[in-house]
Amino acid sequence: MSEHPSKEIVGTYGKELHGKKIVLCISASVAAYKAVDLSRLLMRHGADVHTVMSKSSKILLTPDLMKWATGNEVVDELTWKLEHIQLADYGKSDLIIYYPCTGNTLSKIANGIDDTPVTSIASVALGSKIPIMIAPAMHEAMYDNPVLKENIEKLKGLVEFIEPNITEGKAKVADPEFVLNKVLAKFQHNSKLREKNVLITAGATIEYIDPIRVVTNPASGKLGAAIAEEALRLDANVTVIYGQGSAVIPNVKVIRVKTSDEMMDAVVNELKSKNYDIAIMTAAVSDYKPVSPSSGKIDTKGNEQITVTLQTTSKIIDQVKKINTNTFLIAFKADYNVSNEQLVQAAYAKMKECHADFIVANDVGREGSQMGSDTLEVFMISKDKRIIHLPLQNKRDVARRLFEEVLIYF
Repeated sequence: MSEHPSKEIVGTYGKELHGKKIVLCISASVAAYKAVDLSRLLMRHGADVHTVMSKSSKILLTPDLMKWATGNEVVDELTWKLEHIQLADYGKSDLIIYYPCTGNTLSKIANGIDDTPVTSIASVALGSKIPIMIAPAMHEAMYDNPVLKENIEKLKGLVEFIEPNITEGKAKVADPEFVLNKVLAKFQHNSKLREKNVLITAGATIEYIDPIRVVTNPASGKLGAAIAEEALRLDANVTVIYGQGSAVIPNVKVIRVKTSDEMMDAVVNELKSKNYDIAIMTAAVSDYKPVSPSSGKIDTKGNEQITVTLQTTSKIIDQVKKINTNTFLIAFKADYNVSNEQLVQAAYAKMKECHADFIVANDVGREGSQMGSDTLEVFMISKDKRIIHLPLQNKRDVARRLFEEVLIYF
């Protein structure tokens, strides 16, 4: 029989997990549905994913759905075939992930209780020394239970915990993308970005005309989000200063701002408080702001026409090298309907002006590269005048290529 069609996605996002066999253990949390997305993400990066489910989890997620998601048979009961040995004995798999992991399953693992397919996998894997990741999911009060905390402490050093997101009275399981990045980092021990501090600005800023009217631009923050995700995948410590935008930022430290002045303050504070190895300034900061914004709403009655006088905003990027000359500075230059030669020349001039080490230039007037799009055509230019042209492609791919080029200098 030919390969299951679901496996056609294997390696479509990258080959980092090629040849890796990952066992995905699902326990009975309402977050079990997220295991579908995680399995597919792992596969898209090259992994072969095998699912093991507890009996109770099948009430929330069907084995057939996981068979479809992974293209592999699902283990939901142990038989004479010794499925737990086949998957978790010495050298049988490369990684075991418990996603999501209930407090019940976690405590059973910590105390050597072996009464479900998922706990049997742990019993074998802890002996065979296959790496284990556990992503807890439960109510916050359960997560704060001192007995559970004791069980977590008992397992530390034996397994790697992926901390939940504490919100709305819940300890919600980490997002699939965050878990993916943890997995990728585990298998990329030679990452040049490991433990380096990376500061990213993203999105647009707004400048108030009055309390409810603003001057802004349609930047989405999607490129900044893609770069943050890639930096996280490479195991960097990432901070994002995020203005306005539609992009979802991955599980990193995010500082929200609105105006260019707020972004300036946030950037300066971060650069002074921490030694950042790389600063990536993707934000579309407003070039102008009203000289005298109104403190109250401007009434349209009697004001059919108004005059708003604008002044230039301060250049945030100029502060980076003033604060830390050792920070590797990556600038961005957006232009509109210019030739390739003009775009590169303008970008190189900006790079010298702000003392950047690398710059990415794009023309937002070109089809597919407009602000807010998912794709981008760019020119990457280094201080030593290397010019790399990337034709129109997904912003995620642009982010990957950016780090490939930049890490040459590390």
